[in-house]
Amino acid sequence: MPFQPLDPLLHAELRLAVMSLLISVEEAEFPYIKEQTGATAGNLSVQIDKLSTAGYIEVEKTFKGKKPCTLCRITPKGRKAFEEYVEALKSYFK
Repeated sequence: MPFQPLDPLLHAELRLAVMSLLISVEEAEFPYIKEQTGATAGNLSVQIDKLSTAGYIEVEKTFKGKKPCTLCRITPKGRKAFEEYVEALKSYFK
């Protein structure tokens, strides 16, 4: 059986880490994602923007008191893409 193609958007290490985090929680704040991935704020912002543009996650900017708060959630499209990515990856281990 041939290898299944891997979604290039999810194949990048940081984007895959963000999706892996979000698949298991309802939503996550930017600082939490930053801490868990060890990414810089600038790089994480760029990668979150790419995932958001693709429709894999939704980003909500709110305030906690007077401090800005960025919340990220995986979308149904993102969940499906992640599951397909994992299945495609399994084809490389048979």
